[in-house]
Amino acid sequence: MTAIQQDHPPEQPHPSDQAHGHGHGHSHGHSHGHGPAAPVSARLRKIIAAVLIPFAVAVVAGLIVLWPGGTPDHKASGRSGLGFDQQTVAGRVVKVEEVNCADVNAQPQAPTEPGQDSTVQNGAPGQGGKKSVCEKATIEVTSGKDKGRTFPEIIQPNASRQFSAGQELKLAYAPKAPKDLQYSVSDVDRSMPMALLAGLFALAVVVVGRLRGVFALVALAISFGVLTLFILPAILQGSNPLVVAVVGGSAIMLLALYMCHGLTARTSVAVLGTLVSLLLIGVLGSLFIAWASLTGNTDDQTGLVHGLYPNIEIRGLLLAGVIIGSLGVLDDVTVTQTSAVWELRAADPTVSRRRLYGAAMRIGRDHIASVVNTLVLAYAGASLPLLLLFSIADTGVGTVATSEIVAEEIVRTLVGSIGLVASVPVTTALAVLVVSADRAPAADGGAERGADTGGAQAARTGRGGRGRRRRAKSR
Repeated sequence: MTAIQQDHPPEQPHPSDQAHGHGHGHSHGHSHGHGPAAPVSARLRKIIAAVLIPFAVAVVAGLIVLWPGGTPDHKASGRSGLGFDQQTVAGRVVKVEEVNCADVNAQPQAPTEPGQDSTVQNGAPGQGGKKSVCEKATIEVTSGKDKGRTFPEIIQPNASRQFSAGQELKLAYAPKAPKDLQYSVSDVDRSMPMALLAGLFALAVVVVGRLRGVFALVALAISFGVLTLFILPAILQGSNPLVVAVVGGSAIMLLALYMCHGLTARTSVAVLGTLVSLLLIGVLGSLFIAWASLTGNTDDQTGLVHGLYPNIEIRGLLLAGVIIGSLGVLDDVTVTQTSAVWELRAADPTVSRRRLYGAAMRIGRDHIASVVNTLVLAYAGASLPLLLLFSIADTGVGTVATSEIVAEEIVRTLVGSIGLVASVPVTTALAVLVVSADRAPAADGGAERGADTGGAQAARTGRGGRGRRRRAKSR
């Protein structure tokens, strides 16, 4: 058996069902929900396999060669960024009470949110002699060796985070600090709402997608595993980010597409279309990132990573982000276009290649418009605070667009969008060639099906002839 299976192999009719072959085949097809059979011969499947098997072998070899080993540098040297590796324990707000800010030596700062008024300046009462009111929260440690211990936390009236009694928290623990300062509030415990939201997402996917939804969730878990177990550690250990992203992204693409859509020629066409589009995105990304002199070091997070790991190629990291970010949307476009071609062909098996390509492209143009708009708005939403800062500064559009921090997002968006747009005609053309170029399976079973069809027609003709003869005799 070849690596690429036939989409829907023909079923052998039972002798007792020949008289009702059409009706039985129709009901059986709908019961499985796979759609009409597509004419893909063994020869054509071998051609597709000859392209994809070496690609899959290269991806596996890349995973083996680049797979990170040993202890990451930040764990071996104890280096960390932003205190993400600090010891944390669980905590809870026991009570919250109002206190005078001056009594607890708190000096409220200037308002941090619109609409807030400062009632005190430099610790002095505000206008009208009003005293500033702070909140004093009593925090209890609910896990660890000091479980049951409490400590106070002062909340400024203009603080962005406010506490309420019973609220669950994450507490930072500093064992070398003085006893009264060992615990502090690190963050709010969001485990319950996040877990509930994830559960609702999984339930919606399974209810609507059924078995396909289950496979999609498994593929999502695998994708997350490849990202966290291979891509990120390999980059931290000094491998080229672009090579790591290409290998890891290809592994995610193969696993996700074949797991969700089956080991079929239809899925293989989507894989080929995605691969061609990814190559185009990689080439254009490399060209324009270099031409625009983008360094990729435009935010605090990137600067911190570069400071901790100077050997990481930041520009390659930028290009790797473009490829990985475009992969998910590319999968959607290529699978949709391939399915559209297959269904259009099944609806009209006699349609020509030109008409089939034109009909599928009309579907693809609608998809292009929505996907590109979605991608642009996604990047704009992620950069909304930055765009607001430029708007406040009343900077010209040209200056904003050519500044590195915005130009980086523009290049990321446009390069990804070009790849998405190109994936539609490329994938559609491949699908049309595959679905209509080879009709060997139809020819193999043509004689038998033709005989069945001819027999049925002859039977109908015979019945009609006998009826006409009986009517003639009656006259």
